[in-house]
Amino acid sequence: MTAAMPVAAKAAIATMALIASASGSLPAAAMAAGADLPTGERRSGADFMSPATQAMQRDDAQNPAMLWISGGEAQWRVKAGGSAKSCADCHGDARSSMRGVAARFPAFDTESGAVVNLGRRINLCRERRQQAAAWKLESEDLLGMEAYVAMQSRGMPVTPPRDAGTKASAARGQQLYRQRIGQLNLSCAQCHDQQSGRKLAGSTIPQAHAAAYPIYRLEWQALGSLQRRLRNCMSGVRAEAPPLGAQELTDLEAWLAVRDQGMTIETPAVRP
Repeated sequence: MTAAMPVAAKAAIATMALIASASGSLPAAAMAAGADLPTGERRSGADFMSPATQAMQRDDAQNPAMLWISGGEAQWRVKAGGSAKSCADCHGDARSSMRGVAARFPAFDTESGAVVNLGRRINLCRERRQQAAAWKLESEDLLGMEAYVAMQSRGMPVTPPRDAGTKASAARGQQLYRQRIGQLNLSCAQCHDQQSGRKLAGSTIPQAHAAAYPIYRLEWQALGSLQRRLRNCMSGVRAEAPPLGAQELTDLEAWLAVRDQGMTIETPAVRP
């Protein structure tokens, strides 16, 4: 019976046991509040990886995410839709025009009246400016373009917008981050704030910083978005995950950006 149990379920049960066993090792106030990580104690997920995986991320010639970025770079110059225009026709050289853009997302979009992440912003550009169909969420085209745009901000600090709409979205995301969910009744904060650095099923629990997405995960053998990873976590605690593109997931992204403020954009990143 145990052998047939899905990997995500095994990991979630192990998480519950780990948290229960460690409950006495943390200050009661921190456990009750679900305290956020102090700025000086934040560590990139790359710090928890093996030297080989770290080397893979550092070297663009070895980094498998560069395959998607090459696709995004090619798409940047493709004329599409009723406008018969490419991204380059409006924005020019992405190396300069997109510098710092990914560091400022998610952000409030005035026209739609909602906070959107970078992938959604790219699709809005396709629909509004190129008069082209939006790319399917988690598609190779969208992931490639998002990674290509995000790469132009590599090495820059995360700088979340401070407008009222984005701040309200981040506040909702913060509540979701601390809310217990699923059959295992766990929150994001319980694992990634309170148990980061500890071992779970042989792997180190990271602090859940989002400045590296989209990422190439060795587990996936593919590039994936932050929302894909969030949904994986929700499934792991046996919660019903919102669909890709749901506002709850974007709100969580907005909070993670606030939580990551000042940390460095790593895209294209590699993770186990």
